Amino acid sequence: MTQQRNQVLIDTSAFYAVLDRDDNHHPQARGVWAGLLDRGAALVTTNYIVVETCALVQNRLGLDAVRTFSQDMLAVVEVRWIGPELHASAMLALLTANRRKLSLVDCANFLAMRAGGIRRVFAFDRHYLEQGFEIEPGSKG
Repeated sequence: MTQQRNQVLIDTSAFYAVLDRDDNHHPQARGVWAGLLDRGAALVTTNYIVVETCALVQNRLGLDAVRTFSQDMLAVVEVRWIGPELHASAMLALLTANRRKLSLVDCANFLAMRAGGIRRVFAFDRHYLEQGFEIEPGSKG
């Protein structure tokens, strides 16, 4: 797939910050989210991020927030599916990295971004910077 300059991966940390009014990054996240929508960025996420976000939001904020995430936010985001081969590669990357704070979801997202030609991410997770991705302005966490 060729790189589309306006593609932006939306990470769990960004989804959560937009949804949780008590999150330290909430005002910043709301602004970045609105800016992405206003400029017509191609918003992308992965099925792993969807699962991770649902679990986090349900646990911390409840099912109404999961409903908002599912019906309002995901409605404007393309979900890219991580299949068996990418999963296996992500698991290998995780075990090879041997870092406790790096997750399988992170590793899968890095691989999915590279495969999809995505260079930008809306996240409050510094692992993306470490991997050479561009963090969406104002979301450097």
